Amino acid sequence: MHETNSRLALWLENLSAQVARPGLPQRALRPQQMSWLLSELKVAGERLRGLPTERDSRLEEELSAYRENVEHLRVLLPSIYTSLLQERARLEQEGVRVVSAAEWARRSRQTL
Repeated sequence: MHETNSRLALWLENLSAQVARPGLPQRALRPQQMSWLLSELKVAGERLRGLPTERDSRLEEELSAYRENVEHLRVLLPSIYTSLLQERARLEQEGVRVVSAAEWARRSRQTL
């Protein structure tokens, strides 16, 4: 759990820095980042299911840190969702521009 907590905390710290850029557009998470996050959470879930019923203080500390990381992620999820919606809108606009440019190119070839 310690390795998972370390990686997750670092990832969340970087994500928090991206989200906390007032006045600047948020960058959407890349697919690789989302894939990594889901994979890390899945691995952690498998480890949690295999935990012994008897827990020492070190394990309790790691579980507490994991809970804090997951809570931090829960707080960031609305920002992640917003940035993904903004990215989708941007991509849709770019698609419209590409279609317009292709139509313009087609028409200009017809007039030649």
